[in-house]
Amino acid sequence: MASATIPGGDQPTVKAKKKDRTHVLYIAVIAAVILGAVIGLVAPELGKSMKPLGTAFIGLIKMMIAPVIFCTIVLGIGSIAKAATVGKVGGLALGYFIVMSTFALAIGLVVGNFIHPGEGLDLQSSGAAAPAAPEEDGGTVGFLLGIIPTTLLASLTGESILQTLFVALLVGFALQKMGKGGAPILKGIGYIQVLVFRILMMIMWLAPIGAFGAIAAVVGETGVQAIVSMATLMIAFYLTCVLFIAVILGGLLKIVTGFNIFKLMRYLGREYLLIFSTSSSEVALPRLIAKMEHLGVSKPVVGVTVPTGYSFNLDGTAIYLTMAALFVASAMGKPLELGEQISLLVFMIIASKGAAGVTGAGLATLAGGLQSHRPDLIEGVGLIVGIDRFMSEARALTNFTGNAVATVLIGTWTKEIDKDQVRRVLDKELPFDEASMNVDAGSGEPEPTEESREVESAVPAVGGRF
Repeated sequence: MASATIPGGDQPTVKAKKKDRTHVLYIAVIAAVILGAVIGLVAPELGKSMKPLGTAFIGLIKMMIAPVIFCTIVLGIGSIAKAATVGKVGGLALGYFIVMSTFALAIGLVVGNFIHPGEGLDLQSSGAAAPAAPEEDGGTVGFLLGIIPTTLLASLTGESILQTLFVALLVGFALQKMGKGGAPILKGIGYIQVLVFRILMMIMWLAPIGAFGAIAAVVGETGVQAIVSMATLMIAFYLTCVLFIAVILGGLLKIVTGFNIFKLMRYLGREYLLIFSTSSSEVALPRLIAKMEHLGVSKPVVGVTVPTGYSFNLDGTAIYLTMAALFVASAMGKPLELGEQISLLVFMIIASKGAAGVTGAGLATLAGGLQSHRPDLIEGVGLIVGIDRFMSEARALTNFTGNAVATVLIGTWTKEIDKDQVRRVLDKELPFDEASMNVDAGSGEPEPTEESREVESAVPAVGGRF
């Protein structure tokens, strides 16, 4: 909340809201991409010499993979346990989120295999060979044995991300079994996550330099083909998100509730403009809570579904992760086999939960997936750095729409929705009154329900962007 009471005083004071400076970073990345592309086309040799800038940035991202994966998985498991205690609504919402995220990841794989956006770049000769993953030796038995670290802490310092994932799952479930006794440890890991994400945000301010070096090098080596391939990925991603919203989410909403998704999107039009201008769906969280309640969904359902969905129902991010991974593999001339794609999908299902709420965390999750399965592809993440920002709007809009639809669906399944009011609101007979939003004094945000407080207390608020 934005308000705070001074000890010993009677009147609350309002904290000054920090100015969002990420717009500067957004513009800087775009400028760096354009400049890198121009240099790569005009002076190819100079562009190739810029490659160490991109390599250094990817090295910094790689450095953060293990702590990001560990913290998000441990806290994610804790959040699931906490949300499930809320009752039927929490359990139903979590089940739906897991199914939809898995489905979105699968769609990303299907589209990526269909269009092959990075095909033709063949950048494998441009990078130094990465060391082979230890789990690649010895077949299936060697793979399984390679997941077990030599020590518990070795998983956080070694190069195997699967070991980090394995230990994080063990720690998460162990903390669940400890019950209240594990709460202080879980809280401590939450503070560590805040620190990790703060460091990651600091690194992301170097993204313009990394993007410039990576784009200049790849364009210098492959020419216009690199620009065409990256544009193909962006266009395909946007079209996939549009079809996912209109066909998948729209069809599900129509079948279950009978409501039209385009009317729902029209009702949320102001929120879409806000998200598009900031590339972040979190800025619309307070308004989504208020509007879903005005739509006719009960406060308990909204209070559980919306906050939980912002960490676990990231359809746009899921599509992005798998399409980007396939793009990198094709661009490096080392496409992923079907078995590798399936195992990568399983990894992303687990690792993506809660990892996309902070600037750069999605990129770290992508790098973690590649590092765990094909370390020789990690250098190709530099290609994604340059165009990641161009796809952030589609990710945020898809994530937001998915959570809005989920709220209506959960309300319908639990019979905690006034369908007559929904029809009146969507038909503009009962417009939303901006002045009537239930806000806490001085905060400008809707007052959370008891259920939302329970869910949010399990997930540390670290801020950031999708």
